[in-house]
Amino acid sequence: MNRVLLIGRMCAAPEAYTTQSGITSSRFRIAVQRPYRNPDGNYDADFLPIIAWRQTAEFCNKYLDKGRMIAVEGSIQTRSYDKDGDKRYVTEIIADRVEALGGREDKQDAPKPQRNEQQRIDTSGFTEVDDDDLPF
Repeated sequence: MNRVLLIGRMCAAPEAYTTQSGITSSRFRIAVQRPYRNPDGNYDADFLPIIAWRQTAEFCNKYLDKGRMIAVEGSIQTRSYDKDGDKRYVTEIIADRVEALGGREDKQDAPKPQRNEQQRIDTSGFTEVDDDDLPF
């Protein structure tokens, strides 16, 4: 069985491609943090190449950007090619499903909008009750 589930942050905006037959694809990398600390006390990350096709690629190209936390479900694929007489090997994740999980880190710290007076709940119709009067 060849299945992988990854959660990580986008390293850069996705690169959109279209094949000669008109099929959309999207290529990008995500940084996936390792679950343990290195000898320096920091968490290392793996930077994994992801390829998405068709509707999944269209979603990625339209909605994802650098820094976005995402989940990727797919499979691992290896391929090889020749470059200057040397055989090169590539391992990639072929995404079947991609979900956006959150925004960029710096957006999470943004202040929440304040409610104005018109949005407040009108409490004038309520009667205050003493806790001793409650039957439970």
